[in-house]
Amino acid sequence: MRWLLFLSRLSFICGFFFLLSISLRFYNWTHDEVTTSTVIVIGYFMGLILVPVTNLCYLAVWVIKRKLKIYVPRWLIIMNILFLLLLIYYIFFQHDPVVAK
Repeated sequence: MRWLLFLSRLSFICGFFFLLSISLRFYNWTHDEVTTSTVIVIGYFMGLILVPVTNLCYLAVWVIKRKLKIYVPRWLIIMNILFLLLLIYYIFFQHDPVVAK
């Protein structure tokens, strides 16, 4: 289950970059196009793929009845779940034309 720990860490990094890419929408704090594009690619594109996949793997391990906290630290699980909730909020509520008015 070392692959799950690796996936969890990678998902955490992508979730953190997702927060940075959201902050770039409001203020361009990098003033460098290469850094900005790297943060956006890691945050939006990789984050939108890896964070849900990681949480689905958590769900699969939980369904198999294995203890997830043996393989992955609890804080990492909680942060990845929070990043998933933030992604869901961002996708459904920030881009909804009815709510955005």
